Amino acid sequence: MKGKFNLLGEIKTYLIMALGLIVYSFGFTTMLVNSGIVGGGAGGISTLCYYGISDAIPVGVYYFIINLILIILGVITIGPKFGAKTVFAILFISLCLSLMQIYVPKDILGMDVNSDKLILAILGGVCSGLGVAICFSQGGSSGGTDIIAMILNKYFRIPIGRGVMMCDAIIVSSSYFVFHEIRPIVYGFVTMAVVAYSIDTFLTGSKQSVKILVFSKNYKKIGDRIIKEAGRGLSYLNSQGGYTGNDSKVILVICRRTEQSMISKIVREEDPNAFVSVETVTGVYGEGFESLIS
Repeated sequence: MKGKFNLLGEIKTYLIMALGLIVYSFGFTTMLVNSGIVGGGAGGISTLCYYGISDAIPVGVYYFIINLILIILGVITIGPKFGAKTVFAILFISLCLSLMQIYVPKDILGMDVNSDKLILAILGGVCSGLGVAICFSQGGSSGGTDIIAMILNKYFRIPIGRGVMMCDAIIVSSSYFVFHEIRPIVYGFVTMAVVAYSIDTFLTGSKQSVKILVFSKNYKKIGDRIIKEAGRGLSYLNSQGGYTGNDSKVILVICRRTEQSMISKIVREEDPNAFVSVETVTGVYGEGFESLIS
């Protein structure tokens, strides 16, 4: 029974990843490639190759070749650290990009690829970021410049996040040598910013949590009501007032952002003079929150 459950879970994971990769491919092909906007990552390099080498070869083929080279380079330099999900994502994106470029009409959105480039850069960034975020949420990765960043981290001790940004900035800036204009660079950086914002919003926005500290003499009543009415567990921390020297308890509770107002209402009703500290937190795992993805 357990094996069956794991199998169904894996199938669900790959289906969700596939959905995200389709969204990414649609935004990338119809909004970015067709309008000549170069974003970051392997997709950006693929776009440069498509316009700079030959547009007779679909972007998906360039994407596959680039990632294949990067994976081989990664295996040689940092070892075989690329799982099945990364391989699946690369193959699936390559297929989707190729098929969409062939079969999806360029004017499907009814926009002019020349006069509406800023809108297409933003929309393309949203779709690409959303698709990548869906893939990330299932523990997947599309490879690309992440591999270069890992190599830079190993040999030059450059943080991976900074390495990715450096690679993407170089890719976008290189569009000048293909289009010989500054505008594509600007549109590319707009797309990069929108992609990053979309990923962060999807991964942390809907699941954003807060850490609440409540300092009150009525901590027991407040705590009991939070457990009963908000359905959230909490902890009582020992504390001592620096001014009064009195021993007391501090309530520590972590909850969803949407539950904050209910807890604030409970505190206000039990002790209007309570001191409350609220801090945004991300990456909360455990019962009642997210499961750790291996």
